[in-house]
Amino acid sequence: MAPKKKVAPTPAGMKKPAAPAKQTNPLYEKRPKTFGLGAAPPPKTDLHRFVKWPKYVRLQRQRRVLQLRLKVPPQVNQFMTKTLDKNHAETLFKLLLKYRPEDKKQKRDRLKAEAEARAAGKEADKKKPVVVKYGINHITQLIESGKAQMVLIAHDVDPLELVVWLPALCKKMGVPYAIVKCKARLGAIVHKKTATALAVTAVKNEDQREFGKLAESFKAMYNDAPRVHWGGHILGPKSQVKHKKRERAIAKELAQRQNL
Repeated sequence: MAPKKKVAPTPAGMKKPAAPAKQTNPLYEKRPKTFGLGAAPPPKTDLHRFVKWPKYVRLQRQRRVLQLRLKVPPQVNQFMTKTLDKNHAETLFKLLLKYRPEDKKQKRDRLKAEAEARAAGKEADKKKPVVVKYGINHITQLIESGKAQMVLIAHDVDPLELVVWLPALCKKMGVPYAIVKCKARLGAIVHKKTATALAVTAVKNEDQREFGKLAESFKAMYNDAPRVHWGGHILGPKSQVKHKKRERAIAKELAQRQNL
């Protein structure tokens, strides 16, 4: 079959035929924006990288990165990796809300009612309410004396040395414990900004079944669980790429030596 002949290019002097102009509606005039000085404002861009975050946010992020990069001992690693899951946390906090200690208004009303009862010549009801206990020293005494039935520890206590020994003490004394996210969430139970730990010493009869289920699950998850291993030592994305590249080069060199 004969080869096809190439068509000669258009001579330089001649112009190509112009494409037919598109019909535009005169009511909608095209006005392209100019992004110069005194002109249209530039389009919005993501400035997340250029924000100067507050110092506490920067410290939080730096601490998190350090904990990922460095080798973290088991006692510290459990506060990062073994926090309570969402379903158990919801059940737990619903139960704890029933045993909140009295706030200032409730205390004032109680003392007022006692004063009125004494003025009327009646005996005031001084039955001790069943409430959640807080304060790290108080909780330690309750655990050592065997009065604590459950202990909840916040995972973000700073410095961590305040509570890092508490799981070992709970294990030794056989007290069910759990590591809960957010010290502010524990503090809200006891009308404080934050709380390092809470202890439950008793519950009402109607809540015994639910409390027993939680205590059993916490014992299985924390007290009787296998020992937590070292954590961290996770390289950053750039370092991971470098290591993979180096491993590929070494593997290639070994393959070449074997072929010789």
